[in-house]
Amino acid sequence: MHRRAAAEAPGLGLFERYLSLWVAACMGAGIAIGKLLPGFVAGLRGIQFTPGSQINVPIAILIWLMITPMMMKVDFSAVKNVGRRPAGLFVTLLVNWIVKPFSMALLAWIFFRIVFAAFITPAEADQYIAGCIILAAAPCTAMVFVWSHLTRGDPAYTLVQVSVNDLIMLLLFVPIVQFLVRGASTLTVPFGVLLTSVVVFIVVPLVAGASLRAWLVRRRGQAWFEGTLLPKFAPVTMAALLATLVLIFAFQADNITGRFFHVLLIAVPITLQVYLNASLAYGLMKLFKVEHSVAAPGALIGASNFFELAVATAIALFGPESGAALATVVGVLVEVPVMLSVCAACNRTRHWFPAPLESKA
Repeated sequence: MHRRAAAEAPGLGLFERYLSLWVAACMGAGIAIGKLLPGFVAGLRGIQFTPGSQINVPIAILIWLMITPMMMKVDFSAVKNVGRRPAGLFVTLLVNWIVKPFSMALLAWIFFRIVFAAFITPAEADQYIAGCIILAAAPCTAMVFVWSHLTRGDPAYTLVQVSVNDLIMLLLFVPIVQFLVRGASTLTVPFGVLLTSVVVFIVVPLVAGASLRAWLVRRRGQAWFEGTLLPKFAPVTMAALLATLVLIFAFQADNITGRFFHVLLIAVPITLQVYLNASLAYGLMKLFKVEHSVAAPGALIGASNFFELAVATAIALFGPESGAALATVVGVLVEVPVMLSVCAACNRTRHWFPAPLESKA
């Protein structure tokens, strides 16, 4: 029975099937490289766009390689169809932009100012709060397609959700981070550095992906683009993701090993925040009678984070050895195992939702 069920499950590639294993291996490899080859890692970390910018060139290139093919999947013309089934998108946007960043700021403040106050200094609390806020203010882009696939989500609607979130992120990421960090800590967020991070890590891959999509579809047609070309980018995207993880953890090796107890403390509010927002989004989807193929990806988008942007932004703002950068890296540690557990919960509760509609977004 179990073998048959597995055979009937949606086809998973090698990467998705062993996602936790690959991610854990990359984290371990990154920490090992950081500890064994500190000079090499310091050299890579010192390659910046401009001196003092803290925007690392190798990480930027890897993020472009990873995100641009994902952006090529996004058909922004699909946004016009959202009116056919608005409830799913409404819930996703409500959780992503109204609940998530503010609830994360509150949870981080409670835990780092009160619950864990005996274990950390006020300056460390400021840094950890800032890192958590940066993490929560960036909804997931790249990994959403993996989570959607694992829950048999509606790919067209997932594209709509990602498209709208990416457009909103261009406008709201900077002011939300500035407002919440200033309100929850004593830190100041330089507007120029934050804006540069958004341009480098969102605008560049977004524009490149949208432009390449439009040009290639016009030249070769949508069927060739989606059926032949996009699948060829999958290995590049996955390799860039894994290499990004290796590099991030190599840069943070001393931070992670030297402050391992703090890593465990930081993981608590981040994990709670993921389950809180996933449960809220999923419950609202059920309340509004949204079909499961929209509800599950919507809950996952509302819970997961664009951790590549968060890590890069925290490093750009506060430096690679900062507590804020460490907090965003802990977000990466938490992300995959926790999100896989959310996927499993969504799959087990498919029967809670109405039968699929025939019309697609």
